[in-house]
Formats: sequence, structure tokens, C-alpha cells
Amino acid sequence: MKNRVFYTFTDKNDGNLAFHVEDNEINVIKNRQNLALKLAYKYEALVYMNQVHGANIIVVDENSPKLIDNCDSIITRNKNLPLMVMVADCIPILMFDGKKEIIAAIHAGRNSTFLEISKKTAEIFIENFSSNPKDISVVLGASIQKCCYEVSDELSKIVENSFGKEFVENNHIDLQGINKKQLNDLGIKNIEISDICTKCGNKPYFSYRKDKKTGRFAGIIILKD
Repeated sequence: MKNRVFYTFTDKNDGNLAFHVEDNEINVIKNRQNLALKLAYKYEALVYMNQVHGANIIVVDENSPKLIDNCDSIITRNKNLPLMVMVADCIPILMFDGKKEIIAAIHAGRNSTFLEISKKTAEIFIENFSSNPKDISVVLGASIQKCCYEVSDELSKIVENSFGKEFVENNHIDLQGINKKQLNDLGIKNIEISDICTKCGNKPYFSYRKDKKTGRFAGIIILKD
């Protein structure tokens, strides 16, 4: 069943995919249309979020709005309904259970990670859709890594007290590790984490910390019929 789930991450070569940054709307639409052609889905079908760094999780279907407001995680069981998460340093997380045929796109920045958004999304898989944690796969795309993610003393202390000393080193925090631990706590072991840092890596990804005025790349996931 795994081959029914298609997922990928874009990069700068696919252009900016977000309307909320300083970019011409026509350019964004063009980039999104080109991506739909490239990945063979209907441009009009794409579901994406107005991401707010919270922990609001919405289950969507073909009748849902295409822009889900006030949301950082979307889930669907609908076939051929592409889900998109947009980032420029935050972690784009794609989650799926091929057996139960359910997928999610998750925006896990610092706040949402602290609010356990990936864990809460997985809990919906398990509690609402009877997923077995062993059947859930999670992919964390390129994002800012511990090497470049420096925060204040105060935030470092919060991470140390809330999640453990192992996730902080000289005020650098490990968001990927925190997400992994939260998922491991549910019995989810099939987790793939990109080691590409969007800030200091040599791959073409948008990074807000590197350049405040920047676009957004995306994680896309589709349940194929």
C-alpha cells in the first residue's frame, strides 16, 4: 500500500509557493501551476494552510476550502487530494499510514513543536482512524538544524526543562530530535529525517534566518488511487 502514497519536497528551483511573502501573486500562481503539472495533480485540488505556529489540526476532504485558515496540520483520507505545507527553516513533516490510507502535512516550527503538533497529528491517526503506530511513517524534510538554530538563554532553559538536556547545546536546539522523541513515545519508529540545514547547507532551499525577505518551499503529499 505504501506505493499509493506519493510525497516530495520542492526547493528554490520550483520557485516561491507562498502568497503571504513579498511576491507577485501571478508568479506564485504560475509556480504552483508548474508544480502541479510536474507532479501530475490538479492545480485546483491543492489544499494548503494559513500556518500560524499553533497546534490546530484539521481533517479535510474534497469539500473543504482549499485554504485552511488558522492551521498547522492537515489530514485526509481522500484520494488524489494533494496536501501542502510551506516552510523556510521550520520543519515540513509528511506523515502517512499506507494500510489505513491516511496522510498528513504538518508545519512544525518551534512553537508547534513545543505544542507537540506531530505527536497530536499521529494521535488522531491512532485514535480516530485506528492506525497502528508501527504502520505510521514520518518524513521530516530539510529545515534549520541544530548547527544554526540558536535561541535565547530563556528558550534554551524551556527546552531543557520541557524535553531534556540532550536537545540543547550552547543555546542551539534540536527541533528534529524533539519531534522524533515525541513520535517515538507513541511507538512510531519509522521516521526519516533530512540532515540538510536550510541556513548553512549548500542545497537550494529558502531560509528565513539567512534572508528575511525570502520565499517558501513546500512538502507535498498525495494519496493516489
